[in-house]
Amino acid sequence: MFHPSPDAVYGFAHARRLAHVASQHQQIEVWETPQLGKLFTLDGRPMTSVGDEFVYHECMVHPGALAHPEPKKALVLGGGDGGAARQLLMHPSIERIVVAELDEAVVRMAREHLADVHRGALEDARVQVVIGDAQHFVAATNERFDLVVFDLTPPDSPAATLYTAEFYAQLKAVLAPRAALSMHLGSPHYHAARVAGLLRGLRERFAVVDVMSAFVPLYGSQWLMALASDTLDAASLFRHDIEERLTERRIGGLRYYSAALHPALFTVSHAVSDKLDARS
Repeated sequence: MFHPSPDAVYGFAHARRLAHVASQHQQIEVWETPQLGKLFTLDGRPMTSVGDEFVYHECMVHPGALAHPEPKKALVLGGGDGGAARQLLMHPSIERIVVAELDEAVVRMAREHLADVHRGALEDARVQVVIGDAQHFVAATNERFDLVVFDLTPPDSPAATLYTAEFYAQLKAVLAPRAALSMHLGSPHYHAARVAGLLRGLRERFAVVDVMSAFVPLYGSQWLMALASDTLDAASLFRHDIEERLTERRIGGLRYYSAALHPALFTVSHAVSDKLDARS
């Protein structure tokens, strides 16, 4: 059973645990479920499932990558399951992806149990997996990245220091001139205060912050994500812009994101906006 907030609970009947690892950072579990196939959790929180990972990963990667004219380098913060890297590799201009994952045990788990999520991306020559604190990597690197994907656990976790003004300032130093970052925010129904706080922090640091929304079955809710940039505005792109770029880059086989969906992805209801505004 999952507890997204103190007054909510949901779960997947007949789930069977396949593996459990107590790493130095967290409790990692892999489950087999009739509804979503294999899924994994960190400290009891749902992270990724084979059955619906494409919803989250496609939204976290493609709107930002397509807004950029030619993304070459990407940094994934977290992302040890390889799902974000797999989506990034679809863009032919990508030359290098750094997956900065805190916990080596997560990567081992993904290689053993989640081949349907990463599909070999973790072994691709363009992908470098760096184990350790992502903040240390960002502070030490001289590279500049076109795309950054916050594929992390929430702020109330070992990733807490990566959701701060101090880290955003560090991160901006490694962003290329035309760069964008995507961040998952959480459920506006379960985590409204957290979502509002994350958006406030991004808007204090970036000129353009667009909110995306999708229902993710594993998370049991509508899920909000953000795209932040000083130069790119993915929400302003039209359907024909996305169609042209998908065709030019020969990107096919997507299961959720599409040119037709793109404008709707950036549409949030008045009820959700009001809920977030009340906590800003």
